[in-house]
Amino acid sequence: MMSLPAALSSRLRRPSWLSPRVLRTEVLAGLVVALALIPEAISFSIIAGVDPRVGLFASFTMAVTLAFVGGRPAMISAATGAVALVVAPVVRDHGVEYLIATVILGGLIQALLGGLGVARLMRFLPRSVMVGFTNALAILIFTAQLPYLTDVPWTVYALVAVGLAVMVGLPRVTKAIPAPLVAIVALTAFTVAASMSVPTVGDQGELPSSLPVLGLPSVPLTFETLRVIAPYALAMALVGLLESLMTAKLVDGITDTHSNKTRESWGQGVANIVTGFFGGMGGCAMIGQTMINVKSGARTRLSTFLAGLFLLVLVVALGPVVALIPMAALVGVMIMVSVGTFDWHSIHPATLRRMPKSETAVMVATVAVTVFTHNLAIGVVVGVLTAMVLFARRVAHLVSVDSVLDPDGSTKIYRVTGQLFFASSNDLVFQFDYANDPENVVIDLSEANIWDASTVASLDAITTKYEQRGTTLTITGMNDSSEKRHSALAGNLGSH
Repeated sequence: MMSLPAALSSRLRRPSWLSPRVLRTEVLAGLVVALALIPEAISFSIIAGVDPRVGLFASFTMAVTLAFVGGRPAMISAATGAVALVVAPVVRDHGVEYLIATVILGGLIQALLGGLGVARLMRFLPRSVMVGFTNALAILIFTAQLPYLTDVPWTVYALVAVGLAVMVGLPRVTKAIPAPLVAIVALTAFTVAASMSVPTVGDQGELPSSLPVLGLPSVPLTFETLRVIAPYALAMALVGLLESLMTAKLVDGITDTHSNKTRESWGQGVANIVTGFFGGMGGCAMIGQTMINVKSGARTRLSTFLAGLFLLVLVVALGPVVALIPMAALVGVMIMVSVGTFDWHSIHPATLRRMPKSETAVMVATVAVTVFTHNLAIGVVVGVLTAMVLFARRVAHLVSVDSVLDPDGSTKIYRVTGQLFFASSNDLVFQFDYANDPENVVIDLSEANIWDASTVASLDAITTKYEQRGTTLTITGMNDSSEKRHSALAGNLGSH
């Protein structure tokens, strides 16, 4: 039995993250992530068509809030390209206030979906759809940079090339400092020292000089406002949850730990609600920054909290310096993000030769629809539907019907093998020789499963055809679930 002093010592033992070694790792990881968040938060703000401070504030509030309410420790959530692409039309057509209302409504939808257990649906998301989602996101991020490479001085192209060279070459020498940060600092110092006239972050909008302020969006509280923002809020909620749950699953695998996906789902909603009330553009989990954090050794919520806190301190205290960053540097960062996001293995000739054509078709459908509509949620839905149709078609061909005649010729046994559902059972009625079969027929379903009403209706039709010819039909071998489904529906589905 544990002594009283030992028990008290156990109860008062400090959390693991307060140990000097872990604390140092969490603090340094949070600082590196904060530095890496700045260029992307600004870039995603520009994609969304808002001032950089809107994205920076969103990154701060998302990270800090999810440090407390999220379900995946050490995961980083902030303003992202996926959300920026979804909400950009709201800003373009209706303004920033409608964007804020969209973010709040999107957060409410996420919290509701999280409470309803939508995270459990992730297991129904095919890998080919996830690959298509990732590839489409990469393409959209890249195409969003093209306006900043059109009708600009030739020096912009030179700066982009130098930035890309730094981000490709530096990691081969050292990974102590994020290569995007080095590229941004070097290009900014060069353009300032050379007094080069190129587009800068300051040209895109005012950076924050104070802390974010709590407030409500200035929009009419009418049905018309709801009609305008609801489609974008739903798309934002679905895209945000999808990317966040995908990232959480990835971190689970890297750290060999399990996260609470349901908590993460409603936590994302809470974070977006908070972000909206503070005037942010919303966001979700960031795969790139999360990998930086986890690979730096972070494993607790402290690194997530500090990443958001350090980000706010950096942009508020160093706003004038951030305004000098050339847009070419950020374009280079986003090009590297798009290249790193794209799953190049998925389009390698060897992979395409080995991959079933149906899997490739699902990936291509997801990418094509997403790029065409600029809506990641629509692309994922189309991809899932395509996968379902192709799967049903493939499984339908796995049903077989074999027959054997008893030696005395009085009974014929049909043995059905496979999964019986709407796609496979509709043709089942044509697999029997009604006119020539003997007076007794047995259908053996011991190697089959009945999954839906369509199958029961087909069996009813078969029974009717035999009864019309005076043939006695017996159906045997059904397992418990098939028997239960058949008993409940047989004879109650109307005419055939």
